[in-house]
Formats: sequence, structure tokens, C-alpha cells
Amino acid sequence: MPIRIADLTAHDAQSWLPDALSVYVTAMNYPLGTEVQRAPLWHEHIQRPGWQAVGAFDSLGPASGRETLVGIAYGYSGANDQWWNQQVRSGLVRAGSSRERVSAITDSYFELTELHVHPSAQGQQIGEAILTRLLDGRDEPQVLLSTPEVDAENNRAWRLYRRLGFADVLRGFSFAGDPRPFAVLGRALPLR
Repeated sequence: MPIRIADLTAHDAQSWLPDALSVYVTAMNYPLGTEVQRAPLWHEHIQRPGWQAVGAFDSLGPASGRETLVGIAYGYSGANDQWWNQQVRSGLVRAGSSRERVSAITDSYFELTELHVHPSAQGQQIGEAILTRLLDGRDEPQVLLSTPEVDAENNRAWRLYRRLGFADVLRGFSFAGDPRPFAVLGRALPLR
């Protein structure tokens, strides 16, 4: 059966959140138990203005009548009092961006906080489908995200972002508490 793409409500978070965190941990190859640490943060994000989430569901077979979550994307309206925003602002200033450029980038945007597809379902354009649905109809003028740097941008996430027109905002950036280099990418909305 085809993959079903659906909006996920904050009201139903208790039912979909454990599966979404499992997809996240598996896709990112994090150690088991990471989902327990991340759950409170995801719950807090659900309360943010402009929060929205989309899931991808695969049928477990016509006889079972059940589905499993294989993809998750969510985000919310960015704001100056949020940790991620402050980190990006600081990085842009350190990179020599003018006050005007920092404001243009960080004053009004949709933050694509998470986008993950279970490895068993990757390669089917599920990431593109849920991202497109998530960004459809957003009021913000742009979308921003951060993703780990990868040699030659050689992974599915990078190929997806580039295919959809995401451009560099900040490269080789390290967030407080994470030594890995990240890229901050963005693009104007609407997506199409």
C-alpha cells in the first residue's frame, strides 16, 4: 500500500510521540534511551506558537488494518527568545554578518526543527512529501533548518534540501553542547 501522509495534532501527541521519537533515534543512529531524554523537549516544542507536524504512515498489511509511523517532520515559528534562534544569531555575528542581515534571517521564519524518515522507508521520497506538506501554507517568509555537515554534502538529507532550493546561511557552525559542525540552511517560502 502507498504511504499515507497526515497532519499530526498536538492533541494526539501522546499517541504518536513515542513512535516519532523512535523514528528519530533510529534515523539519527542515536543510542537507545535518547528518546527518553528528547521527549520533554519535543513536548515543550508542541506548545510553541505556529507548531505544526506531519507524519508518514505505512500499512502493516491489509489484514492487520494497522499502520506504523515511518516519517516525522515538525517545526514552529522562530522567535528571538528561543535557544536555536539565539545560537544562529550569535553564529551569524561571529561570521561577520551585518545587523541588518542577522535581522533579515532571524526575525521572521519557520524553524524546521526535525525531519526524519526511518531507514527502512528511505529512498521513497517520503522526506520530500512530509516536508512539502509541512511547509504548505506557512505564513512566514522563509524556512530555516540546521543539519550536520557531511563530506561533500553526500547524504539523503543534503540532497533533499538542495533539490528543494535550500541555500547556505551559516556553515561549519557548532551549537553549544554539540561538538559536531552544522550547517544552517534556508529558503524563501512558499516552497512552490
